[in-house]
Amino acid sequence: MQKIKIRDEYIKLGQLLKLAGLVENGADAKTVIQDGFVKVNGETDTRRGRKIAAGDIVEYDGSKIQVE
Repeated sequence: MQKIKIRDEYIKLGQLLKLAGLVENGADAKTVIQDGFVKVNGETDTRRGRKIAAGDIVEYDGSKIQVE
């Protein structure tokens, strides 16, 4: 599981996927999120602007990211 430390209180879901290197750009992030390929804490989430905070776990394409 990849761990990513954020400086602020939260990071948006699309930004996290880019930061983790799972997508190349915002357009790719938007597509995979809206198509239902991303899970947050075990549940599919289709909101690109979803606020991800410390302790949340994001899954995409076989990869897991834990936000710290």
